[in-house]
Amino acid sequence: QLLEAKASLSLAQAQHTLQLQQAKAQIKNMVPKQQFEQLQNTLREEQCKTQQLQESLQLQAEQACRQLVRTQEEHEQLLQAAVEQAEGLEQSLRNAEAVLAERAAQLREAQAQLSRKKLLIEELRGENRRFAMALQAAELKQKSMEVKNQLLEEQASALKQLIGKITPASLS
Repeated sequence: QLLEAKASLSLAQAQHTLQLQQAKAQIKNMVPKQQFEQLQNTLREEQCKTQQLQESLQLQAEQACRQLVRTQEEHEQLLQAAVEQAEGLEQSLRNAEAVLAERAAQLREAQAQLSRKKLLIEELRGENRRFAMALQAAELKQKSMEVKNQLLEEQASALKQLIGKITPASLS
């Protein structure tokens, strides 16, 4: 029993020594209280700085988001204005095309009228030539008639003279 008790005691001492060494090792690994407090203060300061940085980053992110929304709205307005301007230009182009088509139709009609008038003028020139020839023929006929008339008048005058000579002789 004594040997067992001695063995037990030796085992207990060995375990105690081991525990003591472990405790000493843990104590060596432990930080002194003052250094621990400094580390805690540093940790708190770093946590405050981290929180301030997070808040600052959050604020910057919100500002960037608002700026992005404003920029997007401006781009949408510019795009809308460009679309409206393009639609206006397209409408102006369609109007101009309609006016040009109308003008082209008017020009074609005017050209057709001009062609008809040219034909009419040619027909009138032909008629004028025929009338001029007929007039010339009538003038020649008139001259011929005047010549014949003159001959007849001369003959009538000669007859009157002859009758004037014959009549007193026949009366006597």
